[in-house]
Amino acid sequence: MQIIAIAAVAEDRALGKNNDLLWHLPNDFKRFKQLTTGHFIIMGRKTLESFPKLLPNRTHVVVSRQKNYQPEGVLVVANLQEALEQCKGQEKVYVIGGGQIYQQSLPLCTHLEITLVHAHFPDAEVHFPEIDENQWKLTFKEFHPKDDKHAYDFTYLTYERIV
Repeated sequence: MQIIAIAAVAEDRALGKNNDLLWHLPNDFKRFKQLTTGHFIIMGRKTLESFPKLLPNRTHVVVSRQKNYQPEGVLVVANLQEALEQCKGQEKVYVIGGGQIYQQSLPLCTHLEITLVHAHFPDAEVHFPEIDENQWKLTFKEFHPKDDKHAYDFTYLTYERIV
């Protein structure tokens, strides 16, 4: 099973603030939808609660320590290991956040799908873990300049684990 962390990450590893993203990149949302549709997505409770509604055509697996937390249409588990057990038999599983879930899952990930946002956000509250370049091989890189719909330059990066 491929375990793929997917995230939009600023150059200073910033992810979010106030349970929300720090930018709006429509093409990144389209890419996220294209990659994750039809797959299981693993996330923390706060990430789920940041969505206006469940993401269509995906199985939501939520890691939460809250007892009796059971939103409709979601598989709730107590830890990351239980989340991965729920995904047995899947070819690909996407880890979509937040910061603690990325931190816990990174040692288990086989691939990373990163949208590198070319900006810095010093007041961010949540950050992506440090990527040890010695453990990963960059297999895809595609730069996108800012435009009237995208306030920041960004680059799609795909990594495969080599160690």
